Amino acid sequence: MVLIADSGSTKCDWILCSDDHTKPVRIKTKGLNPAILTKKQFQKIISNSAELDHIKHVVTDVKFFGAGCGTKRNQKKVNAILSDFFPNAIAYSNEDTMAAIMATTKEPAVVCILGTGSNCCYFDGKNIHMKAPSMGYLLMDEGSGNYFGKALLRAYYYETMPSDLRQTFSVDYKLKEKDVIKGLYKSARPNKYLAAFAPFLFKHESHPFIQNILKKGMDAFVENHVLRYRETLKQVPIHFVGSIAFYAQDYIKEALRARGIEVGVIVKSPIENIIEKHAKASSI
Repeated sequence: MVLIADSGSTKCDWILCSDDHTKPVRIKTKGLNPAILTKKQFQKIISNSAELDHIKHVVTDVKFFGAGCGTKRNQKKVNAILSDFFPNAIAYSNEDTMAAIMATTKEPAVVCILGTGSNCCYFDGKNIHMKAPSMGYLLMDEGSGNYFGKALLRAYYYETMPSDLRQTFSVDYKLKEKDVIKGLYKSARPNKYLAAFAPFLFKHESHPFIQNILKKGMDAFVENHVLRYRETLKQVPIHFVGSIAFYAQDYIKEALRARGIEVGVIVKSPIENIIEKHAKASSI
């Protein structure tokens, strides 16, 4: 049986695929980013899942696509952890960008991720090419959940957020300065902490202030990432995956059309498309 995982820094979706056309088994755990988590933290999240423990002896292949798996060192780290936990399986890991590609295209394209973090690459049909390194939430990640979380917190504490929204934001998140500081500087995953504020945007999307934040975020992502592939995009389409991409797709389309670019496919959860393609391949 094949176990496919699609992991961001916030959550990891696992799907166990059987060859007998039975309904896939779906499992969720916390995000597993080897660039952020220690080996022990990574192992603990897996071992704490009773569902994964229940199937660990029947899994023959593990295909893990995740944030932080873009280097050989982290791939080796993840493969070793997975091989230990799934004793009868061959483990394979690759960056989350590859899962995004598998979910959207088999042909050359520019593919973007907008979830907890953000990323953009060119897929030539075989290999991934990136024109900017992925430096994470402190330096980059424009248009991502953690980017928007920072924007909301800044607006709240600088008091540039309109009073009606500010009151609602305070009530929704029970903001206390000491708790925010703890989440930003003492939590194991501050990027996940920041991204947890992003849903507020879509809950109050009708407000002009929120619309402006979303517009600025997508403009920043397009300017700093997408337009690096301007010449390439004259020949190939551009696709997006991730929850932020899905819910903010109108702003993405607006930002791209203003620059003469049309959006291709937008997928909320890449693993759903991957599993569908896997099922079709298995039935041939």
